[in-house]
Formats: sequence, C-alpha cells, structure tokens
Amino acid sequence: MRDVFHRLLPWWQAGESCGVGTVIATFQSAPRLPGAAMLVGPDGEAVGSVSGGCVEGAVYDLAQKVIDDRRPVLQRYGVSDDDAFAVGLTCGGILDVFVEIVDRQTFPELGDVAADIGSGQPVAVATVVAHDDADRVGRRMVIRPTDHLEPVQGSIGSSRADDAVAADARGLLAAGRNETLHYGPDGQRRGEGMAVFVSSYAPKPRMLVFGAIDFAAAVARVGSFLGYHVTVCDARPVFATASRFPEADEVVVSWPHKYLTDEVGAGRVDGRTVVCVLTHDPKFDVPLLEVALRLPDVAYVGAMGSRRTHDDRVERLREAGLGDEELTRLSSPIGLDLGARTPEETAVSIAAEIIALRWGGRGDRLAGISGPIHHDA
Repeated sequence: MRDVFHRLLPWWQAGESCGVGTVIATFQSAPRLPGAAMLVGPDGEAVGSVSGGCVEGAVYDLAQKVIDDRRPVLQRYGVSDDDAFAVGLTCGGILDVFVEIVDRQTFPELGDVAADIGSGQPVAVATVVAHDDADRVGRRMVIRPTDHLEPVQGSIGSSRADDAVAADARGLLAAGRNETLHYGPDGQRRGEGMAVFVSSYAPKPRMLVFGAIDFAAAVARVGSFLGYHVTVCDARPVFATASRFPEADEVVVSWPHKYLTDEVGAGRVDGRTVVCVLTHDPKFDVPLLEVALRLPDVAYVGAMGSRRTHDDRVERLREAGLGDEELTRLSSPIGLDLGARTPEETAVSIAAEIIALRWGGRGDRLAGISGPIHHDA
C-alpha cells in the first residue's frame, strides 16, 4: 500500500470512493509480497499492482463491483488444473487479495495514517478480512506504539479482540512486517473464525555507509533505490559533503564508531539496519566494526577491502576481544562474487548480498538451479 498511498490520499481528501485490492497472503512463487496493492480510482484509473500483471484484470473487475455494492471481498487467485483459461498466476503461485472500498466513510482515519507515514512515525492498520459474521468484515483499527497520545483508533468489534490484535500488531510493526493473523471469532488466541490483515508502516530501514569515497556514492544510490534511509558518515569534513552524496538522506561528519554508538544509544538502529564499512583504513574501520559486530540485531555488517586487508582486520578485531561468533557475522570482503570492478558494479554486488541474506538466497544463477524462485525470509 505504501507505493500507492500518494495516489489514494488525494481521492480520499476529495471525498471520492476508491477500490483497493491488497495482497494479504501468498503461497509458493507468488510475485508480490503481502501489502502490495492496486487501486481503482473514481474515474476508473488503475494504479499499482498485486501480481505483476497476471490477475490485475480480474482484480480490476472485482474492485468495480465492490465499489458498486460496498461489500468487501476476499478472493484467492492461483493455478487451475481444471480450467486452462481460469484466472491464475503463470508462475504457479497462489495469492489472496482483499478488495474493499476506501473513502471517508469506510476509513475516516486515513488522513491521520497519512500524516504518521509522512512524518516517519510508526503506524499499523489492522483490517478484518474474514469473519463468521459478514458484518465485521472490513472493520479496522489503527495501532501505534503505546506511548503515543492516541495509541488506538477504531475497533474491530469487541475490547477482547481489539486488545489481542493491538498487541500482535505492535509486534509486527516493530519488525516492519505485514501479515495475516488468525483468531477465534472474538479474538481468542486459539480457534478460527476471524482473519485480520496487519499492514505495518514502519519508518524506512536504515543503511549506514561509512567512508566518504566514490564507492559510497554508488552504494548510497542503490540503497536509496531499494528503499533504505541512507546515511553517509565520515570523520573528514572535506569529503563528507551533501554535494558529493546527493542520493543520501543525510551526510554526517563524525568518527564512525562514535556515530554508530550514539545512534544505538538513541534507539535508531534495529534489526533491519544494514552497515556498510567502505573505509578500509584500520583507524576508522576496526573501532567501528568492534561496535557493529557486538550489536545483536543489525541485519548486515559488510566491510570493503582486499583479502590481505581482511586478514589484518580480523587479527586486529580478535586482539580487541571479538570471538568467532561475532566475526562470522562480518561479510568481508563485502558483496557477492559478480566480477564487479566499477563503483556502480560494486554497489550492485553489495546490494545483492544484502538481498540474498535477507531472503535466504544463494546468489546462484536461476537458470542453473531448480526449485522455488522466491524464498521465505
């Protein structure tokens, strides 16, 4: 939904009704992740995608029907063995799409959610997508951290269900995940009868790039393209300038290890943060890696340098007290073996390694392997 929010909001502000189809679950090799959305605007315009082209036509037709009768629908799309012309995914995957109407009546909190997203504040939207009682389908709650002035808006039907969903949604929000949760009809932890899709709008994950060199500019560019909030940090003010790194969200002049320590202390480093150390200078990267590799939750720590630089770096880190468990978390030399030479090619190899580690990929050529194309996290 985040990708199409900028188109949905103006229609909502103008008092228009819009059909929204959201992927709430996927199975096998479905091409889009839960949370991917497609809009059908008041003028019939289609925006976004739920499958990369396989079932968009069917979702478009269903959205128009939902707009007319104002009743949400949960629809499954997949391969049909019985009917070669049935709507399905050519990749062999299966996806569940929840189609609803969104306007000021059905989603009065949308403006507040948009404000939170725009300001980088974490917020989750929990929507009932299936229930034994059809009248409860489409009800939603907006959930924020407990220290917010208005931690919950709306209700899905009862205080018991609201409490259960809010607690689980905050867990998903902390991890930046979208997921369909299952409960008993009144929010019981065990049982069936109610499915709730939680869409998390956490702040962008962070990419911390240390070393204001030409490779850092390329890494910042790729990181921004992948959706990271990119920070470039270097202790040398003559090199760490915004004009040299226009793709970065911020450029910081500070000793790298001090900056990382301060960010950790401020709670701005989490399990989605990736750290790219491009300095390959012991006085910068050894103290920095000593801090980074002791963090329990960062997603990735990579360091640039030759094999000789790597061996020297590891020896220095051992002398600083790091053990085998911490050192195995270090991706060095940084990146996948793509034969990269230029800064741009190297940035692609670094991004490829981050993606592979995130999703469990091996970095092999797909043409040379069998099995599923997409991996679970």
